[in-house]
Amino acid sequence: MTKPRNAKVKKKANPRVEAISRRNFVEFAGAAAGTAMVGCGTLGMASSVLGEAGASGTIVKARIHPSIGVVRLGNSVADDGFFIGPEVTSPVQTTAATLRDRSGALKRQAARFRIYGLDADDQVVAELTPDGSVAVVDIQWSVHLANKKAAGYRFSTALDIPEAAALALPRRNSGVKGKGRHALIIDPGVRTISGRNQHGVAYHFDSGAFMGTKVYLGELRTDQAGRLLVLGGRGVSASPTGRPIFNISDFDTFNNADGWYDDTSDGPVSAKVIVDGREIPVESAWVIVNPPNYAPDIIGWRTLYDLLYETQVTAGTLPAPQTTSFTSDILPLLQRLAGLQWVNAGFAAAFQPGGDSGLLFDDPQLIAKLAHRPAPGAADQHADLRQSIVRAFRLVDGPDLPPKPWPSKGWPWLYGDNYGSTQHSPRDHFVVSDLRSLHLQRWMDGDFEADWLPDAAAVTSLDQVLLHDQPAMLDQAALQYCLADAFHPGCELTWPMRHASVFRAPFRINQADESRIEVDYGDTLTPEIALSANGPLSAQGPGDLSKWMALPWQGDTAMCRSGYDADPSAKDFNQRYDPYLPTFWPARVPNQVLAAPDYQTVMNPHVPRAQRIAAFKRRVSWYHGLPYQGDDPVKTMASMVKSFGNMGVLEARPGIPHDPDFPAVMLVESLPVRAGGDAQAPGAGGSGDDEKAEGTVALSPAGWISAEHQALFRAIRGIK
Repeated sequence: MTKPRNAKVKKKANPRVEAISRRNFVEFAGAAAGTAMVGCGTLGMASSVLGEAGASGTIVKARIHPSIGVVRLGNSVADDGFFIGPEVTSPVQTTAATLRDRSGALKRQAARFRIYGLDADDQVVAELTPDGSVAVVDIQWSVHLANKKAAGYRFSTALDIPEAAALALPRRNSGVKGKGRHALIIDPGVRTISGRNQHGVAYHFDSGAFMGTKVYLGELRTDQAGRLLVLGGRGVSASPTGRPIFNISDFDTFNNADGWYDDTSDGPVSAKVIVDGREIPVESAWVIVNPPNYAPDIIGWRTLYDLLYETQVTAGTLPAPQTTSFTSDILPLLQRLAGLQWVNAGFAAAFQPGGDSGLLFDDPQLIAKLAHRPAPGAADQHADLRQSIVRAFRLVDGPDLPPKPWPSKGWPWLYGDNYGSTQHSPRDHFVVSDLRSLHLQRWMDGDFEADWLPDAAAVTSLDQVLLHDQPAMLDQAALQYCLADAFHPGCELTWPMRHASVFRAPFRINQADESRIEVDYGDTLTPEIALSANGPLSAQGPGDLSKWMALPWQGDTAMCRSGYDADPSAKDFNQRYDPYLPTFWPARVPNQVLAAPDYQTVMNPHVPRAQRIAAFKRRVSWYHGLPYQGDDPVKTMASMVKSFGNMGVLEARPGIPHDPDFPAVMLVESLPVRAGGDAQAPGAGGSGDDEKAEGTVALSPAGWISAEHQALFRAIRGIK
């Protein structure tokens, strides 16, 4: 299963500090919001009254949450063709109806922002809404979205790793000079909104343009309580002048398509708040508009929240954890490995029921062993088990260890920031961070809190979270479903996010003054300039976070596959490479999935059991949803631009409880329903080949057509 069945209730002495520094919220499984009591009901207001400024319990300021809201693109044009992104760290699992509208188009994910009133001691007094339940409150929201990708610098590799020391990145669209480069920036300006249930064209970000072509970046709405909803674009990427998406004679144009735009964006979220006729200061937030999430219930092994937390600890703006919680710090690391079984066949082979590792990390009996800490002086009967698991991780920088299936070392089997740029580097493959290595080392040594509660329930709604914990919960929930690795460049944001200079406070983007003149760093950007005190990481304006990402994003989505590593000594193509591992970003862009016909075979009790087990173990290439374009990467990327909304998304379906061969919940690929019946998918107990709807070739489960096909993709990635 990919959702927690257990939760921990833990009393905290200082709820505000503990909520952030100890991360006592539900992670991938087993943990619950620190003091969020299931069944406690909605707690919308603390026991306090409004009074003179400075008095305890008096609202004197406010703060917007989440601190970074996450929006995702979709191609639905229906008025209700959107859903609200996660607001707790263990939301109800996703169904296809959540992700697609009635026509089968992919819905957009909206970010919902709330305002919390604080007293002089920085304690939460109430959520502020214009409903009069706390006081007479007037709220005017303001958001400024922009897209600066085409005016930025090319992405080659993360500029903060040693391998980038000699890089000098040219501008994208370098042929556009001087003031003409302003036409490369899509900036519709600020939009404001207030009241309840507001929406309409007046709140659309539709006045910005790319080289004279109007581009819609999204819109604002408010819900029935007056909270802010931000929606992004509809996944439109194009070249007004018909430029190619990729020049195959110049591999450096991969992810850097001159003459192209997309409709991702980012920018600040602010509000003017008047409480009982008195305007109070409000701490602003940020919103990022990202590509779709094709596996919404999967949490990556290291999330963007994890990275930002570790960045703040390293910078000293958050305290380093003094203890290690099994429930919060260890169990999620193990269960996220298992969760990746639904999006990558290599992880499935290791961690699904009957997998090669023999470790089923959602099995309560196994968890009980892993969570057990013996009493002082008693025998530690599970020490060897803990040690064998920890030793399977790549914990420190050292010799480059190519990820291999169990039992070899190398968990998690992910590419690193440098993969595809410079070979033979420890950063070619993922290395566990210092903080996580510390937690794993403590756990291995038996120095941890044995705090797992097998019967505790997960928190699935913000209404179940106590008021003073809601802001931190919102902050974490939004970022938990974003990825930190590999930053080449990544799915949502990239390498600047691990630099404390980007933030003014934990999880708060350091916003540039609106009157600031845009700095020109020259025709090329070097690591020295990028990392300088006054460089581009020092303060952020609208569009400054997303400008580092792939242009357009669909190119990377079409190419960020698994199984790029080849063994040239092998004569047979099928033996030259591991077709599933390592992998880039399967938690957002799947590699191999459980097809719907195979799921139907699994659930059919009249089919022989051996055939049902074989159907469950089979995984098919996620790319079968992409119209076949042969070995031509330009056509493949262009096809993703056109067809991204038709790609499969994973939905939770009932499994078979209490069965040793099958999990109780399965994540199954859902394709748009075609006229006349269900969407067609590979599988159904057949050969497992992915027959293309628009082609004559069958893909391997890894998505490669031939050795030449794989070699071309490797070359595009810069892999020798």
